[in-house]
Amino acid sequence: MAARDLQERIKKLIVDQRLPTGAPLPTEPELMRLLGASRNSVREALKALQAMGIVEIRHGFGTYVGPMSFAPMIEGLAFRTVAGHYRGEDSLLQLLELREAVETGLVSRLAGRLPEADLGALEALVERMEREAAEGSGLAETDRAFHATLYRGLDNVLLGEVLEAFWEAFHRVRQDLVDVPQDPRVTCRQHREILDAVRSGDSLRAERAIRDHFGNIRSRLSPAAVPDRGTVRPLSRPSP
Repeated sequence: MAARDLQERIKKLIVDQRLPTGAPLPTEPELMRLLGASRNSVREALKALQAMGIVEIRHGFGTYVGPMSFAPMIEGLAFRTVAGHYRGEDSLLQLLELREAVETGLVSRLAGRLPEADLGALEALVERMEREAAEGSGLAETDRAFHATLYRGLDNVLLGEVLEAFWEAFHRVRQDLVDVPQDPRVTCRQHREILDAVRSGDSLRAERAIRDHFGNIRSRLSPAAVPDRGTVRPLSRPSP
């Protein structure tokens, strides 16, 4: 049996039995019997599925349904962007454009529709950003929290995970490839404008605010701002 077919049959078993994340899978001997496959074939299929986050192999304990996270997608996006950059492509700008297209299309749906609790949380994040700017601290984590809070009002878990994946890949790569100072006051003003536009219910103003925000980032990723491609630096990984 082809390795891909075996992987598909294990995935079908998870779906058919409606197994949630963390549920135990049949043991290796049981899978061998169910699938009519050798031990080595089953192990190779499980290893491949583990790389995708579909299963989790806990040595000495068994195999479980995995978290099915976007980690493989983040790794792929990050690596593709770095590889493209060193081939002379504008891959970081392309990834930024992907984020911009998604967020611009979403923000107009939020204008005038966010509950007071979310608006209050966004206000607190902008105020924190303003304090961090005054103190000379980095804004990255507060910026990330702002965008996550903004779109959680859409009540779409999958969408939230996709946006987080884009953010993670973009910022991991940006930190490795680009070292361009930003004006934190501009970043604060732009997030304040996004919040005010969404609060006012003006969808066109909200779209314009998002585009201005991404335009500022794009200007700092212009060819003149990107360092020489001759030296490849290792791609950093987030702390565990």
